[in-house]
Amino acid sequence: MAGLSSSSPAVTSIAPSRKADERRRSRTTSGTIRLAALLAVAGGFLDAFTYIAHGGVFANAQTGNVVLIGVFAAGGDWLGAVRHVLPILAFFVGVGVAEAVEDPRVAQRLPRPQRSVLVLEIAVLAVVGALPGSFSNTVVILAVAFVAALQSTIFSKLGDWSVNTTMTTGNLRTAAASAYRAVLRRERDAHRQATVFGTVCLAFLLGAGLGALLTRLLHNQAAFGACLLLTGCLLLLELDEVR
Repeated sequence: MAGLSSSSPAVTSIAPSRKADERRRSRTTSGTIRLAALLAVAGGFLDAFTYIAHGGVFANAQTGNVVLIGVFAAGGDWLGAVRHVLPILAFFVGVGVAEAVEDPRVAQRLPRPQRSVLVLEIAVLAVVGALPGSFSNTVVILAVAFVAALQSTIFSKLGDWSVNTTMTTGNLRTAAASAYRAVLRRERDAHRQATVFGTVCLAFLLGAGLGALLTRLLHNQAAFGACLLLTGCLLLLELDEVR
């Protein structure tokens, strides 16, 4: 069992019995929620890290960068616009790497894409943590944008639901919509969905608070905290596989 599923759908050739299938789904869902929550903690941690230590930037989500490109370009500040293009390019590279890892030709040599991506994330953030506090903000932001793209692409499913563990707007929308259906329409599945996505959102908030505290104390070295969180995700993947 791999916990939080990647974007590539799984294919099965034998349909298990109904009860066995329900037990399998229950175990998968349990592991998936734990992993999604811990990944969300790491996502919130990194957003707080770049915001506090590196120029008030949210490197995980690129909406702000797209808006600022337009704002700076409209004001004739082309250098300012280019500065906000760079994180988007780093995000594109991260998505490309994540997609390549799941390519069937690569999968033959790299059969565990989720683990490989987590190891790569940890390695990049370990380098960031080793950088001096005076190092270029731009380089750190590019590194975090790359990591966020890897994570949001390779860990994009929570069961049958789409989830994003590096930003929270979509998860909040899903939690609110499913809560509405659960309370006013009495939909049982909606209650479970609201609980799951509410948990992921709260985990992101917890990560942001933890990231803020450690970043104020340690500056760039706070990135090692994110490394520890992602190492915990690796352990969860292994535990789920054993189960």
